[in-house]
Amino acid sequence: MNLGKVAVLLGGLSAEREVSLMSGQGVLQALQTSGVDAQPFDPAKQDLNELKSLGVDRCFIALHGRYGEDGAVQGALELLGIPYTGSGVMASSIAMDKAMTKRVWVAEGLSTPEHVLVHRSALAQVDVQALIAQLGLPMIVKPAREGSSIGVTRVDRAEQLAPALQEAARCDADILCEQCIVGDEVTCPVLGRGDGAQALPVIRIVAPDGNYDYQNKYFTDDTQYLVPCGLPAGEEQAIQALVIKAYQVLGCRGWGRIDVMIDGQTRKPYLLEINTSPGMTGHSLVPMSARAAGISYEQLCLQLLQDAQLDNELPKGDLA
Repeated sequence: MNLGKVAVLLGGLSAEREVSLMSGQGVLQALQTSGVDAQPFDPAKQDLNELKSLGVDRCFIALHGRYGEDGAVQGALELLGIPYTGSGVMASSIAMDKAMTKRVWVAEGLSTPEHVLVHRSALAQVDVQALIAQLGLPMIVKPAREGSSIGVTRVDRAEQLAPALQEAARCDADILCEQCIVGDEVTCPVLGRGDGAQALPVIRIVAPDGNYDYQNKYFTDDTQYLVPCGLPAGEEQAIQALVIKAYQVLGCRGWGRIDVMIDGQTRKPYLLEINTSPGMTGHSLVPMSARAAGISYEQLCLQLLQDAQLDNELPKGDLA
């Protein structure tokens, strides 16, 4: 494969920098082991314009969160004319914003938990009892544009709501208060684009005390990841069909991972959020699901890199 000179973008400026460094190092090692001319590139320490002077032909985006997963770096690479992995500018920007993602899904008739958006400037005016009456308890409170469960709180009692709002407000000006669906927590990766998008095996997540937080995601071995997921017959296929539709309506491409809650009583699946630059660490779920489908970590990295592209090809030659 002639993939040219490749930069693996890792680290970055977001609150998920630590996770991104782990993802990026894993991708870098896999690509180099496969014979790709790949090198690390940290946008927090290097100017993106250096990608041109380094002669980079394509980028593998292993950045997570703001400035890496939100359309910002994608837009910069569009201007530089360097193809990159994952979704384009618009899809990345929408998917990073959980409230905007929900608006698209609701408009398309896809199921997602009921929610209320609160702005940081209006925290003092929040009517706690009215919010609880609308969404019920338990309730999930989280920043609208953050990942890796950073700033997320499950609220079980009324007195926990105000501190939860403050915690989320430290991470983002927009705070999403969401109906908590109690039941099975699952996630499903998607590869490809448009009508060619394909879902990988569903993973069922069983976290200690049902708390799939930052610590239990990345730094403990207590969380169980079940693949095959062991869901009742037909449920996995229904979830795969749902996540493909959710991915397509946002205009995603390359890859993504969508988190879903299944109501324990009705068995109805609810879309939670989508990650357009998923983790690639030793605890990450896309490589785990891919492995269950017979795709190795190295093969996955190569496939994603081969699919690197631009939203728009800039015209060649003199524009004067």
